[in-house]
Amino acid sequence: MMTAIIVIAIVAVLVLWIISSQRKLVNAEELTKNAMSQIGVQQSSRWDALSALVELLKSYNEHEYNTLKDVIASRAGINANSTAAEAQAQDDAFSAAMKQLNVVVERYPELKADAMYQKTMDSVNTYENQVRVARMTYNDTVTRYNRLTRQIPDSIVASLFHFAEKQYLQEDAAKKDMPSLKI
Repeated sequence: MMTAIIVIAIVAVLVLWIISSQRKLVNAEELTKNAMSQIGVQQSSRWDALSALVELLKSYNEHEYNTLKDVIASRAGINANSTAAEAQAQDDAFSAAMKQLNVVVERYPELKADAMYQKTMDSVNTYENQVRVARMTYNDTVTRYNRLTRQIPDSIVASLFHFAEKQYLQEDAAKKDMPSLKI
């Protein structure tokens, strides 16, 4: 009789531990999804600001306007279930569009002097900073989640319930170097 009570107690403790670990893993996974969703929100705002810049460009050069409009139309939304690679692809597409827009702006100095252009460019920069913060938050939540999925004893429950390791967002190698400040 005493042996049965001990076995039941051990099984109960084991079940409670599994439930607790699973809940902790779900919580950590949801935080990573939320962080990725926040990146999507900020990227969407950044694309909207770029769209406003492109609209300003319309009166200067119709061909460049149409080209950039096509780039913006081809963007993919980032949501909670997006991968780090998908978020990075959107960042790369945005950077390419901004480079293209900068080339056009250099051809039309009066566009660069336009108050609406400057205000919208400030918005783009604000959203760019918010995307950076959201990316850092995502990587921080991925660190916590990955730690849970890899450390014993939670890794046992993680493998039982198929919690897979998440990928980090990678820093763009081109952005690592300090830009030249020479004029």
